[in-house]
Amino acid sequence: MADQIQQSLSLLRLPAVKARVGLCRSSIYARIADGNFPAPVSLGARAVAWPEHLISKWIAERIAQASKA
Repeated sequence: MADQIQQSLSLLRLPAVKARVGLCRSSIYARIADGNFPAPVSLGARAVAWPEHLISKWIAERIAQASKA
C-alpha cells in the first residue's frame, strides 16, 4: 500500500517521461497540445514534471488499445 501511495505522489521530469513512453520531447508536447497526453504540473518558473500515476495510466491505456486492435 505504501508503494502505491509513493508512486501516486512521485513526479517525473522530462528525461524520465521520455524513457518511459518512448517518445521524443516534441512528440510529447504535440500530444499534450492535442489533448492526447497528460499535461505537466509546474514546479517553478522554469521547471515542470508529470505525476507518475498519470504516465502509468497513459501507458496502460495504450497497451489496452493495442490489445483491442
